[in-house]
Amino acid sequence: MADRHRRKGCRVYLSTVASPVTAAPAGPRRRRLALVSGNVVALGAVSLITDVSAEMVTAVLPLYLVLGLHVSPLAYGVIDGVHTGATAVLRLAGGFVADRTRARKPVAGFGYALSAAAKLGLLLAGRSVPAITAVVAVDRLGKGVRTAPRDALITASSPPEALGRAFGVHRAMDATGAFLGPLVALAVLAASGESYDAVFVSSFCVAVLALVVLVLFVRERPAGAPDTVAPPGAPKVTAAEAFGLLRAAPVRRLAAAAVLLGLATIGDGFVYLMLQRREDLGLVWFPLLAVGTSLAYLLLAAPLGALADRVGRLPVVLGGYAALGLVYCLPFGPLGGWPLLVLTLALHGLFYAATDGVLVALAGPVLPARLRTTGIALIQTGQALAYLASSVLFGLAWQVWGPRTAGLAAALGVAVVVAATPALLRKRGSLR
Repeated sequence: MADRHRRKGCRVYLSTVASPVTAAPAGPRRRRLALVSGNVVALGAVSLITDVSAEMVTAVLPLYLVLGLHVSPLAYGVIDGVHTGATAVLRLAGGFVADRTRARKPVAGFGYALSAAAKLGLLLAGRSVPAITAVVAVDRLGKGVRTAPRDALITASSPPEALGRAFGVHRAMDATGAFLGPLVALAVLAASGESYDAVFVSSFCVAVLALVVLVLFVRERPAGAPDTVAPPGAPKVTAAEAFGLLRAAPVRRLAAAAVLLGLATIGDGFVYLMLQRREDLGLVWFPLLAVGTSLAYLLLAAPLGALADRVGRLPVVLGGYAALGLVYCLPFGPLGGWPLLVLTLALHGLFYAATDGVLVALAGPVLPARLRTTGIALIQTGQALAYLASSVLFGLAWQVWGPRTAGLAAALGVAVVVAATPALLRKRGSLR
């Protein structure tokens, strides 16, 4: 992810950290900016299919646990916390192994295979809550392993000036899978007489299809790619180099900003619970709130990625967090009914579209090519752990103060973070 803020807006200089990224192959500039590479599309297809599989399980898991197994709210909270935080555990390990072996595709493939196997693990876990918790952790560990190598492959497959568009297209395809997953799960439940096992088996089959697409269509080093991991014969990445990333001030500031932004984010489930309490939504409608967020996300991801290439990544990211602050406020305002649901879910999807891939694109110029996967994993790990902490703190605030005070406090926290992040990154002209 190289100098992407080339013209207007904010621009993070990496001159003190990263080597320059090789220019894209010759060809009309307009064509380079208009399209994304086939490798990005293939990775997007893998993510789309994988998200169909993952969201099939995610959509029915609360119903399966609470109504099917009658677990307590506390037990469900523990499982949900594992589902949220376990991705952070192996992100750094997966990123480092991918950089050291210079084999990002196999490492990503291992992560996808791990998550696929976990779908069958739900069948073997039966009605054991500890076993289900362990299986959910394995599924999320697979996601943690694959995320940084996948994003590094996207970076290696895209010209520097089009990274926002590349990540936007990928995240739009990813969100399409998240949108379709709950609908497929509901269809399987209807066709199988509400058999959760049928959902788990179907989810496994879909996950295997994603692995097949990865093996057949994703390339480790696309022809003409603007990024080179390392020249032949170059020494392997060492642990000392990986730990040394944080000694570079630009990397350190961006990692701190990622943690700060993570602290401003609470779990999606809390947003949906606030809407459910406000509108007294029935159980059947509750899973469809996530579908609404995913629909907005998939519609906005590519346009906002392209916008980030034009005006700068940081303004788009901060705009997404401003939308998130409104999401936390709206359930306690005067608006109600369908207008409240539509506006809140649209802003929630806008938040993800403006921040998910764009934040990774923002990190690219700060990271040297041979440590790019590790660096992406470092930033994502910091944000994921901060996100986990913020969700726990928000749950505590909800219990002590009630949802209204907790929601408004979260919105205030977002405002503070949006104001503080540019000040954190704007040092010695590193942002323009």
